[in-house]
Amino acid sequence: MAFNNSISKYDWQYLITGFFLISVFIFTDLIGIIDKEYFYFVPRLISDQPHRIFTSNLIHSDLNHLLSNLGGIIITRYFLMKLGIESRFFYLKFIFVCSYLNFFIIWVYEKILSFFNIFPNYAALGFSGIIYALFGFLLLTSFYGKKYFLGKEIGFKSNYEVQKMSKTICLIGLIFSFLPGVSLLGHLSGFISGCFLFLI
Repeated sequence: MAFNNSISKYDWQYLITGFFLISVFIFTDLIGIIDKEYFYFVPRLISDQPHRIFTSNLIHSDLNHLLSNLGGIIITRYFLMKLGIESRFFYLKFIFVCSYLNFFIIWVYEKILSFFNIFPNYAALGFSGIIYALFGFLLLTSFYGKKYFLGKEIGFKSNYEVQKMSKTICLIGLIFSFLPGVSLLGHLSGFISGCFLFLI
């Protein structure tokens, strides 16, 4: 399949996503006019502050964290182009739906823990849960292709090159998730969400 890596009519989705992540980092970390503490994902606060389901995806712990996730956007954009994307809104719809689904998976996990009187207390942040969801979705898509997403045509075709690269990235990402300070739960819930979204 021929592939042209030039600017496409679908790129506004990735550009606006990157713009939001960079803008939020400027306001929280560089200028300091927004306190990140109000945007973290904190399980015990979600019922009273549901905005955290979305805002936690937009903030990052430091510049390296932001850059790694911007790199993830670039990689997923490359894969989507290789798979033959035919949707102007797929990326943004995926982010929106995945935010809810990631939260639901984490909620189920916490309910299971609470059954055993284990109540985790943590804060999560960053776009990597969405990136891992995309990797899960793209991995399965590279095997089987996917024509529709939420009733809209996206036109993805299977691709062996993407399959090989995404398998390697997913394996490396899994290993990386066990490092200190990295949210294994966030990455796993994202990957599971992506696989589920492929199936619907």
